[in-house]
Amino acid sequence: MSYDKVKQAENISIGTKQTTKMVELGKASEVFVAKDADPRITAKIVNLCKKMGVQVTYVDSMKQLGKACGIEVGAAIAAAVNE
Repeated sequence: MSYDKVKQAENISIGTKQTTKMVELGKASEVFVAKDADPRITAKIVNLCKKMGVQVTYVDSMKQLGKACGIEVGAAIAAAVNE
């Protein structure tokens, strides 16, 4: 499952601002987007990923994505980062 990829990633950026920054810098290898997140928040980063050629993987819930990232709250977007 995609949550395992998030857990195994050495470096993770969580949230819209950090993920956008990593994609723009070309450091994001894969971006994870929660299906239950607000499309007004996720649409911009999904379009940026398409433009930059970064793989987008959809996961079922913000709560599960946050848990996989090791935080106590839900996460709409997270990115696996190559440093």
